[in-house]
Amino acid sequence: MNDGQEAELAEPANGNDDLWHVYILRCADGTLYTGIAKDLDRRLGEHNAGQGARYTRSRLPVELVYEEEAADRGSALRREHEIRQLDAAAKRELVSGGRLQSGRRNG
Repeated sequence: MNDGQEAELAEPANGNDDLWHVYILRCADGTLYTGIAKDLDRRLGEHNAGQGARYTRSRLPVELVYEEEAADRGSALRREHEIRQLDAAAKRELVSGGRLQSGRRNG
């Protein structure tokens, strides 16, 4: 599946939340977009307002279909990269709540 390639970041308004979120959106055309944010609700709103990633702007509306927490920005970026390397079937399995089998990657 197509996946956005730019790392989109959003800081929370209050700055109190230390956790980062890795998320997957399902776009209107059925593709999946993976990103990270500190304030996930705000970031989802930005995406659906056309102010998010370039990839999602032409594929609105988007729907949050998966999220997981990360302890810090570095961990979130590493996990985002891992998810982006998965093949389409593995991403669908992750989104559906299934268990991922190691080694199912693109390339």
